[in-house]
Amino acid sequence: MIRSHLQFLGMVLQTSRIFSLLLVSSAATLFVVVSWGRLSRNISWTALARKATHTGEDSLLDSGSKFGNIKGNSGPPASVFTTAQKAKTDQTTASTHAAVGETPMPVLSRESFGKLPQWDFEDVYNRDAPPRHTACAQSVQNSEDESFRKAFLPDIRLFMHKDDINMSEWNRLSHFNNPFGFMGFKYDDVMASVKLIPKPKEPLLDTKPGGDGCVRCAVVGTAGILNGSRMGKEIDAHDYVFRMNGAVVKGYEEDVGNRTSVYVHTAHAITRSLSLLKKYGYSSAPNDEGIKYVMIPEGMRDFYWLEGLFKGEKVSAGQYHNKQPRMYYGGQYNESRFYVLHQDFLRYIRNRFLMSATLNTSSWAIVRPTNGAFTLFLALHTCDVVSAYGFMTEDYKKYSNYYFERTTKTSVVFYLNHDYILEKNLWTKLHNSKIIRLYQRADSETGTEELKPH
Repeated sequence: MIRSHLQFLGMVLQTSRIFSLLLVSSAATLFVVVSWGRLSRNISWTALARKATHTGEDSLLDSGSKFGNIKGNSGPPASVFTTAQKAKTDQTTASTHAAVGETPMPVLSRESFGKLPQWDFEDVYNRDAPPRHTACAQSVQNSEDESFRKAFLPDIRLFMHKDDINMSEWNRLSHFNNPFGFMGFKYDDVMASVKLIPKPKEPLLDTKPGGDGCVRCAVVGTAGILNGSRMGKEIDAHDYVFRMNGAVVKGYEEDVGNRTSVYVHTAHAITRSLSLLKKYGYSSAPNDEGIKYVMIPEGMRDFYWLEGLFKGEKVSAGQYHNKQPRMYYGGQYNESRFYVLHQDFLRYIRNRFLMSATLNTSSWAIVRPTNGAFTLFLALHTCDVVSAYGFMTEDYKKYSNYYFERTTKTSVVFYLNHDYILEKNLWTKLHNSKIIRLYQRADSETGTEELKPH
């Protein structure tokens, strides 16, 4: 009997030892995770120690604000343009290059979150000082709209390059899904291309000599509203013309112009347009003399594309394996005129201007602004006066999906990954606030409305 009790006591003691070891092991693991979360003295990197909330009933949007509201996963609702948190962030330059350990944080999976995770540093961005100087009195930087001014960051970092990424930056950006960060990506896979991205040697745009100091830009989308618009001469009269995606120009010059100064694209856009739009006369991406190309790093396929592009080789892996990227730029590829948008810039646009309600659902990870939206905001940060043509307007149902669909009328397809109505409403609000000039047809049957300067 005594022997049985002793055996039982021994089993209890052994179990206790095992349990104690497990507790110590768990504590050690937690310490490592927490340590990865503390990446800088200047920023509260508590995301991994206090995991971002991804459950709850709060909606990300509230209709009370002029431009829509965000309601975070914790705390009071905050306006997209006027939140106190954002105002505080406006005064803070993100110091994201503090010395830290040389180990990448554990890879986060998008599947771990039921909706968009909200980190403590969600609204902290890389900033460039000083902001772009302008002598233009009409500049968007001088907008009198108070809510827009509080949201707009004239010194947001626009482009990423090889000197801009260290381990601290990698770990910070690894909290955000693509194209807003590196969530789910492996360090070695991405850095193979990132370490090749050159630092821009010049600003994207310059003030035209002999002018009034204002940089005037046209941003041309592909919406059917341009079909029959006869806006080509007006578009080409701007200092610079931005286009994106399947920018079909040949044969449509009277409606959309024939100049392209900046072409914004993804690997998908520049490759698929060649096959999908061939029947409309599309033969290549715009390749005007001296054109500047801007890449949106949408996912791993884009990083593989960039590696092949910069090396002058075939793509080594992924969807575009064995394709020759340089063949897609019509002989105009030049490293000094090629730019890659920074993930902070892309996330800033989503967070402050285009926070879709779908981000509060399980589909959150595929939701992002359109390439057209990214292009329009790039223009707002590099130009003084911006006019938008071929963007969705309130009467979009009157027109075909694309301006190059002349013989057939197709309806706009609302894909889950973009919030087209949210964008449409924003363009209208920016136009009414005199921040952009949005081309709108006065009458789909009798003619067009000529845009007048504000």
